Amino acid sequence: MNEETTRHSATETATWTLDPAPESTGHIQLEKAYDLFIGGQFVKSSGNKRFDSINPATEKPIAKITESTDTDVDNAVKAARECYDKHWSQLSGCERGKYIYRIARIMQERARELAVIESLDGGKPIRESRDIDIPLAAAHFFYYAGWADKLDYAFPNRRSEALGVAGQIIPWNFPLLMAAWKIAPALACGNTVVLKPAETTSLTAMKLAEIMQDADLPPGAVNIVTGHGKVGAAIVNHPDIDKIAFTGSTEVGKIIQQAIAGSRKRIVNGIYFNQGHVCCAGSRLFVQESVRDEVLRKLKHRMQSLIVGDPLDKNTDIGAINSREQLDTIESYIEIGKQEGADLFQPEGELPSEGFWCRPTLFTEVAQSNRIAQEEIFGPVLAVQTFRTVSEVIQKANNTPYGLSAGVWTDKGSKIFNLTSQMRAGVVWANTYNNFDPTSPFGGYKESGFGREGGLHGLAAYLKLQQVRRTASNNA
Repeated sequence: MNEETTRHSATETATWTLDPAPESTGHIQLEKAYDLFIGGQFVKSSGNKRFDSINPATEKPIAKITESTDTDVDNAVKAARECYDKHWSQLSGCERGKYIYRIARIMQERARELAVIESLDGGKPIRESRDIDIPLAAAHFFYYAGWADKLDYAFPNRRSEALGVAGQIIPWNFPLLMAAWKIAPALACGNTVVLKPAETTSLTAMKLAEIMQDADLPPGAVNIVTGHGKVGAAIVNHPDIDKIAFTGSTEVGKIIQQAIAGSRKRIVNGIYFNQGHVCCAGSRLFVQESVRDEVLRKLKHRMQSLIVGDPLDKNTDIGAINSREQLDTIESYIEIGKQEGADLFQPEGELPSEGFWCRPTLFTEVAQSNRIAQEEIFGPVLAVQTFRTVSEVIQKANNTPYGLSAGVWTDKGSKIFNLTSQMRAGVVWANTYNNFDPTSPFGGYKESGFGREGGLHGLAAYLKLQQVRRTASNNA
């Protein structure tokens, strides 16, 4: 055994025990129960149904969430329409921008509270909520606040006009960030909003409603109705909504397409994905055969050091799975992988006795036809395949019904350009992954939906754009 091999062995057998470093919850404020946010106020539902928002790390309820009725949705749409007709659409872009900017500033001031609530409610590690989700959500409001009075410059030679009332439906994986992605550009363009957050992660949306109040946003500019799938359907089918923006499952996305076909509603903008999961979480890894053994050795070593546990612990790498339903889905795919003959690797270690947990999971010897390579799992599960040539990996990578995001890792710039130009993915990162910016459009190909959010694309989706006919006098 040579010196380098000995050094590798010594490094890879070393283990580190870290003392718990939990984030405090003493500074957060949560109500025992949340009503609906309609017309700038928290109001009671016309029904009397509530359900628990569960902490996935403990399986204990955090707060009661209201199940909206059709009447509640109708009231929210009426409030949005009245605000649009009488106030919000009448404001100058500069005035709209001031409100949106104020929202962003308050989000920054309350960032620590929002991050803790996001992790409590959704199960993701506090490091992600604190360092990525909340700052990026605020950044979207800042970005679109700046565009509110510059729409004529954003789309030269085209006259822009708001659409009206936008119905927006968002998933559970980036609760506050998804809300920002949709609300900020809609408001900047002069539209009003009726938002439905995911039923399992509604709390930061309700905290956002409080921020809207603190920012003195005109009543009805943003309305938030909570509940399960029927509430989203009521929004989609409401006759006085002009635009539907949806992120969620491919199945539901197709249902929405059918529901609005032939209506005056603008077509769905946004992204929808398999299994109800927004997935830019890498689930397939293609490794060149010449480095396969070394990559797998290092990958397994890194997996062994990952900490699965309390989402509020700053040491945690993998938090709780969002819900029992999602955990069941992940576990079913792990069983499918075994049955398909792939080799399974999971690191050792105890999982918490309560909550929804899944070990980081690696599958090797995966065939291109395996379901774990073709279908979206949306959990800490990675399927590894090998390739010999660039043309082979491009073919394999594109051989899937989905195409949201991809990442290319190489030390050669020419390979980056070659690969990124041929991969059918909406976003392709080079030597990094999951880096987002409000100025960059985000969206997918094929079954990963259509339309883009972020950047100028996010503005265009909320506007009627008409070509301005130029005359000789205009050109003089």
